[in-house]
Amino acid sequence: MKLLWIYLIATAIFFAIDMLWIGLIARSFYRERLGYLLAEQPRWAAAIIFYLIYIGGILFFAVVPALRDQAWTVALLNGAVLGLLCYATYDLTNLATVDRFPLVVVVVDIAWGIFLTAAVSTITYLIGSRLG
Repeated sequence: MKLLWIYLIATAIFFAIDMLWIGLIARSFYRERLGYLLAEQPRWAAAIIFYLIYIGGILFFAVVPALRDQAWTVALLNGAVLGLLCYATYDLTNLATVDRFPLVVVVVDIAWGIFLTAAVSTITYLIGSRLG
């Protein structure tokens, strides 16, 4: 039951931070550079499935090991590595296969993935470690 609560906490944290980034901070950045590729409306089912799977990965690879070791640094480091692996896979695949995919988007998006995943992992660990 505790793991379910931690999953829900991680989901809320992830959505809050990522929606702030996508919806406000970087919206024009992506639209200016990828507008020719973007759908008129997001495909919410695909987005939600990705988020649910990815957040499960954050718990499995970063939060649960950090809770086991009682070390926020495990959450931070494992989260950063997971963010690097996942976002680099996506962005470098796009760079390799999508015509005119901008290198600046690759660099910014990978940096964002590292930050986002490390932050969500660490914050979730800090909250989860206090759940008794």
